[in-house]
Amino acid sequence: MFGWLDRLSLVSGPLPVVVAVCGIAGAGWLLAGRRRWFLRWALPGSIVGAVVATLILWVVVEKAWKPFPDPIETAVYVWIGVGLWAVLLVVPRAFTARKRTVPVTVVAALAVVLAVAVQINLVFYAYPTVGTALGLPDPDRIDFAEVPPPTDPVVTGNPLEDAWAPQAPPDLPASGRYTTAPVPGPASGFAARDAVVYLPPAYFADPRPLLPVLVMLAGQPGSPEDWLNGGKLAMTMDAFAREHHGLAPIVVVPDGTGSQLANPLCLDSKLGKVATYLAVDVPAWIRTHLQVDPDPRAWAVGGLSYGGTCSLQLATNHPEVYPTFLDLSGQEEPTLGDRQRTVDQAFGGDEAAFVAVNPLDLMKSRRYPDTAGIIVVGTRDDAYRGGAQKVFAAARDAGMDVQYVEVPGSHSFAVWSAGLRDEMDWLAERMGLIS
Repeated sequence: MFGWLDRLSLVSGPLPVVVAVCGIAGAGWLLAGRRRWFLRWALPGSIVGAVVATLILWVVVEKAWKPFPDPIETAVYVWIGVGLWAVLLVVPRAFTARKRTVPVTVVAALAVVLAVAVQINLVFYAYPTVGTALGLPDPDRIDFAEVPPPTDPVVTGNPLEDAWAPQAPPDLPASGRYTTAPVPGPASGFAARDAVVYLPPAYFADPRPLLPVLVMLAGQPGSPEDWLNGGKLAMTMDAFAREHHGLAPIVVVPDGTGSQLANPLCLDSKLGKVATYLAVDVPAWIRTHLQVDPDPRAWAVGGLSYGGTCSLQLATNHPEVYPTFLDLSGQEEPTLGDRQRTVDQAFGGDEAAFVAVNPLDLMKSRRYPDTAGIIVVGTRDDAYRGGAQKVFAAARDAGMDVQYVEVPGSHSFAVWSAGLRDEMDWLAERMGLIS
């Protein structure tokens, strides 16, 4: 029913342009008041009010609260200021107009706010379509209870595609299915939100190929669903499956933060045992509830931003669980803003405890001959690119088989979705899916 709306792009094509034009028209209407008091007081007052409110927001977020380890782009605050200006101008602009045009003033302000939202979305690429922004029903989503039980026998092989291709059934679904499920933390005690699970078309065959596992992690702020929306996870996996007889990794996106704004650093610390959750609880749950290849060589971990940092942390602290990693715009080390603050809040001031689990420090003293990874960063990501290069050099010196890749873009889903798509062949070959 909503198929066309679900596919309507918010990041390319005509819609962002149309919304921007409507926003400009709305701003023009708001500026059209001609009464002297409006021009002398209301208009400059709304501008000053928007600037002051935006500056207060910037100080609270960037200097006092610091919910995110890295600053939000200046462009985002500028657009927020524009939206605040439109809202502040609604009442005085309405008083300058005839009663029958008051609804027009309200619609004009809404047009500006909507245009602002689209522009902010273009910075992050968090919602690629109208459907993802509105949370419309997705026909590829199923309840976890609908996941088919294990089959016996299973198809195995290395590469798996060579063994599977001759017997792949012709009636495989055209796309995979995804679901959500709670993944408890009995070993860690970590209270996580539900994980997202993607199952490729071949998972619904009988007999079933024994598929590899890709664990992906979202950013901070963020949630597992971010990989479905801005990350285009299902779209990327379905495209890969169409080229490989329905084969793709099983992808599990567990919660690595516990809430939208939390930053537990993906470590075992005073902030929670997130490393144990991701290295012990999550793999145990996957092996219990899904039919997967249990060989660690068929497992990989990846993530974006905070999740990219986390993927490197897991690869260096638990290489026996995750010998393959995909670091998409990760930081050079886990942080709450700076090292001293991180050590104080997460480890009670014990820097040695932090050093013992920090990837850059671990790679100075340990060798990782069986670990491979790709580090991806945006060409315009000035805040992260230098750190990514530093991580690449340290990983190479520690004996890892690593690559460094730059993708056009900044610190956004445009980079992260492209990074996953472009590295799928490498991941699949590394996990024994293709040759």
